[in-house]
Amino acid sequence: MKLPAVVGTLDLYITEINRFPLLTPEEEFKIAVRLKKYNDMEAAEKLIVSNLRFVVKIAHEYRNYGFKLADLIQEGNIGLIHAVKKFDPYKGYRLISYAVWWIRAYIQNYLIKSWSIVKIGTTQAQRKLFFKLSQAKKQLETLSKKNPEFAEIAESLGVKGSEVAEMDLRMGSRDVSLHEFIGDEGDTTHIDLLAYEGDNQELALIKSEEKSLVQQNISSALSGLTERESYIIVNRVMADNPETLQEIGNKFNITRERARQIEKQALKKVQLALPYLKPNK
Repeated sequence: MKLPAVVGTLDLYITEINRFPLLTPEEEFKIAVRLKKYNDMEAAEKLIVSNLRFVVKIAHEYRNYGFKLADLIQEGNIGLIHAVKKFDPYKGYRLISYAVWWIRAYIQNYLIKSWSIVKIGTTQAQRKLFFKLSQAKKQLETLSKKNPEFAEIAESLGVKGSEVAEMDLRMGSRDVSLHEFIGDEGDTTHIDLLAYEGDNQELALIKSEEKSLVQQNISSALSGLTERESYIIVNRVMADNPETLQEIGNKFNITRERARQIEKQALKKVQLALPYLKPNK
């Protein structure tokens, strides 16, 4: 599978991916069925390239975090590929509606890995504040035409002013790469000067947490669902071997159509429950 590379100017990349036509719902369904039934890589490629423009749009929302847009697009593309692999066309929604969760999660994971753990923190609450802070500051600046105070930001986010001040300080500078060369000769890196102290259990734990970022994001969204809604999302939308609507109906003693309605309702709730995944526009 050969996909357009995010190299050269961004304008050239956007021009290239815009050559790929958008798929109609009917076309997307037929192609996705080919992929699911026969593991057709040509079908997978068509699904991916027809949605690359959406990755650019989503990545653009994260442009104010100080990273190259091309890098954000590349990470988003990986999320799109993952979504295509897991997409089930029989569930009745478009690929991009499902893929947007994975695209955002992969971009977020890249942002978190690229900033120091000291700056972002390791808890889910700290990570939420990291993504919310920049958005809140921009919104308040737009309203008041001046730089907002920490107390004002804290009130808008429902957190303590000290937490906002701490995170703002953490985000004030970027890390120096440990692999960056030191001096004019360029034969020594920062990492060469670090003493080896064996395995760092704290960093190992943080790395493990980062790998589960996608699951954490989705779990956060599931917390606001009813028992039936949560069951349907977990065992039908997210499962590798999803239950049928009839099986779900039998479990909860409801009709197949009612199970479908609950599934649709649950998907809407999950999307509404993830506002912190959409940073500044």
